[in-house]
Amino acid sequence: MNKSEQSSNPLAHERIGSLLWKFAVPSIVAMLVSSLYNIVDQFFIGQRVGELGNAATNISFPLSISCVSIALLFGIGGASAFNISVGHGEYNQKEKETAVYYMGNAAVMLFICGLILCVVSQLFLEPMLYFFGSPDDVLGYAKVYTRIVSFGFPFLIFATGGGHLIRADGRPKFTMICNLVGAVINTILDALFVFGFNWGMSGAALATVIGQVVSGVMAMWLLAHCKTVEITKEHLIVRKKYVMRIISLGAAPCINQLALMVIQIVMNKSLKYYGAVSAYGESVPLACAGIITKVNQVYLAFIIGISQGLQPIVSFNYGAKYFKRAREGYIKACICGFAVSAVAFLLFQFAPRQIISIFGDGSEEYYKFAVNYFRIFLFFTFINFSQKISSNYFTAIGKPKGGIFLSLTQQIMFLLPLIIILPLFFGIDGIMYAGPAADLISAAVALFMVMHELNKKEYKENEIVR
Repeated sequence: MNKSEQSSNPLAHERIGSLLWKFAVPSIVAMLVSSLYNIVDQFFIGQRVGELGNAATNISFPLSISCVSIALLFGIGGASAFNISVGHGEYNQKEKETAVYYMGNAAVMLFICGLILCVVSQLFLEPMLYFFGSPDDVLGYAKVYTRIVSFGFPFLIFATGGGHLIRADGRPKFTMICNLVGAVINTILDALFVFGFNWGMSGAALATVIGQVVSGVMAMWLLAHCKTVEITKEHLIVRKKYVMRIISLGAAPCINQLALMVIQIVMNKSLKYYGAVSAYGESVPLACAGIITKVNQVYLAFIIGISQGLQPIVSFNYGAKYFKRAREGYIKACICGFAVSAVAFLLFQFAPRQIISIFGDGSEEYYKFAVNYFRIFLFFTFINFSQKISSNYFTAIGKPKGGIFLSLTQQIMFLLPLIIILPLFFGIDGIMYAGPAADLISAAVALFMVMHELNKKEYKENEIVR
């Protein structure tokens, strides 16, 4: 009888396809629900407030990205450390006992960092929004929206990061339910506050906060009642050795989000500057890019959901030395990622005007820029799955350096310099062409690194056990 047959953990013996479906689908739904927070606000604000309101949410978006980056740092980091320790626990009981400390320390750090970000946002709101690229005619809307939304940061971060910990505990459906309940509340209250009470930007922001608070409180309750471990007060005492391990494993997805935030800030400033000297003006490119970024987040929710669903499968099997099962999981995740990416590519290329019209009317320049941005900037959507799934794979197997490097390639190493250089020669069109160039190069780098990893001898010395 081989090792996986001796193990009672389903991660060791269930079919990889079944496991990926079990963990990825709730993860996808949870990510979709998270992206709907921004999409729903964008819809109601676009219908009631207009282009300037949509531009304001785009200016505020870097803070939302920073919330996700913190959530991934301690959520995925804590979940990976927990699952790897549980996998090692197949051989060492002490490792299994250590796993619960990662869970408790990660949960505490999520909420503490959320409180810190909330306070910083309140104290330095206006200079931050100017730094994010806000034009004067958008600043008032952005201040109203962001000041209210920032009160929900601790709960947003805990709900998002805590969802990864709940998933690592073997309860992916509960992660989905947490986010789904919050999103439904947000949508209902958005309609009531924005359309019913005519509260505009403040109504949309308040609806978002209430939904986030509900999701955050639900996540807290679920973590207090874990299925596989029992978290006590002792496990909530923050200790350097646990936090550093969590940070090392969560650094790659966190840096990926921080890179996205940096890109968003530079993008806003570039769109503002080059838009002002183009036929579009300052606000139209900001409004269009903001909507398209959040539509793209819906597509990315599928890809990130697949990679997050893959994490506990890969972490456990790699930790338990079932290397071929880990490789099989990666390959099947990539197949799913490509299928989703191909559908998104077709939509972005053949129905861009129909998509942008959902978020309110605009001038002909508004639609022209939006259609071009969709088709050019997102041209290589069909290969964008590879970098994110590959980066998360390295994190899941406890090799954070590879994950961190891959997380930097697309955004920082390639897209950032291209956004700065190409507009010098092509104006605002250069910003659009920077996207596909960066996507293509980063996909090639990810493929090379993963092929090198999967060709190592340990992946060839184990039979795949289903």
